Amino acid sequence: MGFFKKLFSKKEKETLDQGLQKTKEGVWGKITRAVAGKNKIDDDVLDSLEEAFITSDVGVDTTLKIIDLIRDRVARDKYVGSEELRNLLCEEISGMLEKPENEQDLDDFKVPENNGKPYVIMVVGVNGVGKTTTIGKLAYQYKAAGNKVVLGAADTFRAAAIEQLDIWGERIGVPVIKQKMGSDPAAVAFDTLSSAKAQGADVVIIDTAGRLHNKIGLMNELTKIKNVMKRVVPEAPQEILLVLDGSTGQNAFEQARQFVAATEVNNLAITKLDGTSKGGVVIGISDQFKIPVKYIGLGEGKEDLQIFHPKEFVTSLFGNAI
Repeated sequence: MGFFKKLFSKKEKETLDQGLQKTKEGVWGKITRAVAGKNKIDDDVLDSLEEAFITSDVGVDTTLKIIDLIRDRVARDKYVGSEELRNLLCEEISGMLEKPENEQDLDDFKVPENNGKPYVIMVVGVNGVGKTTTIGKLAYQYKAAGNKVVLGAADTFRAAAIEQLDIWGERIGVPVIKQKMGSDPAAVAFDTLSSAKAQGADVVIIDTAGRLHNKIGLMNELTKIKNVMKRVVPEAPQEILLVLDGSTGQNAFEQARQFVAATEVNNLAITKLDGTSKGGVVIGISDQFKIPVKYIGLGEGKEDLQIFHPKEFVTSLFGNAI
């Protein structure tokens, strides 16, 4: 199934629109006021665009890139007025966003073929970003798609993290492999993959410690977990998913820098976009780190983790322009 071929359900569209409402009001409201009464996109409008994007945490570098793209297109195509600008923004920004490698499988949570071995997702991120909740929502979605899912509680630094993952496992009917607090995280990951392989599981999701290490300590711990998992499933982890809190704006950029330097992150999940005006962080992080945003969190419910569709996202942000 193609990445953009599946249409959003009415509920998904409403959830996305509602979740991005504050960001939309901040960005598009400023842009609308800037172009009011004007018959061309001049330097004043471009300055207002720049301010709108920066205050929505798109980031300076990405904002300047967007402004340059708009300036070039306006000079070439003579776009004027708010509706033309809306279309132009949607087109240029959606084109900037990175796409997951296995995008064709996302719509129905299909698991990539791996010769009967489980697809292993190692989830990283600091405490408080919604990491364990994202794991629970992700497990729910994969299970609902007909996959057999096993969770591994390798965040052994905090008893609360183990307990929280256990609660999610019970809530959605998915087994959780765990040990006591303070156990070796790599040992938990090894046990999880061994159990999952014996059970014929399709998907394994491994939680990891979310404390802020120094870069070397973080790198060493995550590398050890990966190496131990490869003894059971040589390809593991096929996915390293970094979870970031979208409501923290520029702090999310800094967290991304730390984790990208420490391990081979290949997908992002950006949470807590509902109720924040900082949703522009999705655009900036995807552009600056060249890592695709795979999921966005738009609420507390187990169904409120959405696959990230760039065109749907920017259309919701700027209105039904494309």
